[in-house]
Amino acid sequence: MPGIDAAILDVTEWLCRKLQVLTGRTNVWLAVQLTNLSIVMYFVLTAMAVPTVPLGGKIAIASFCGGVLYVLTQTVFKVSIESAESNAYQRVARGLRNPRRLRDAQLRMSFLTLSVLMLYPTIFAFFILQARLAVFSYSLIAFSYSLILLTTILLYVMACDPLPPCAGKVREWLDASAASRQPARESSVVDGSRARPVGDSVRRAG
Repeated sequence: MPGIDAAILDVTEWLCRKLQVLTGRTNVWLAVQLTNLSIVMYFVLTAMAVPTVPLGGKIAIASFCGGVLYVLTQTVFKVSIESAESNAYQRVARGLRNPRRLRDAQLRMSFLTLSVLMLYPTIFAFFILQARLAVFSYSLIAFSYSLILLTTILLYVMACDPLPPCAGKVREWLDASAASRQPARESSVVDGSRARPVGDSVRRAG
């Protein structure tokens, strides 16, 4: 299992670096976006499960979600993407690898195992039990597995190391395209301004 985890982590880091070369966005930026998406999915999943529990359970769920939201505002939402990327750049410049590669290894393997084990029941519910399950029950199963899979991907993305800062090939191409269009616009404006006096002289002569 550790060998599979290391191989998946290497592939994830390669993909994140390819994304950074193309767009200039690091794995830190991607991890923040995935974190925000997972938080939204978590609260949606909780809201879907609330109608099925009694009043006491609803109060407990509401209190728990409030506590989770407060913790997020004091931890995840308090750190900006720029500061997180700066810390990652400084660590890479010193030749240090991401400490999450070793620290979160057991957690990654647990979620990876859960993602693989839950894949068959989810597919079975979709193809076999879809007609027997209510829409609410199937949506709950699909959201639960999607959240597990998203958390697994997020753990691997967070354990990667970025490349040095770069603008990205897509941004460079867009800047070059905009710069090439600018002289053409300026020349058309100049030609138009030169053509106006000729028209005015013709009208005056007439």
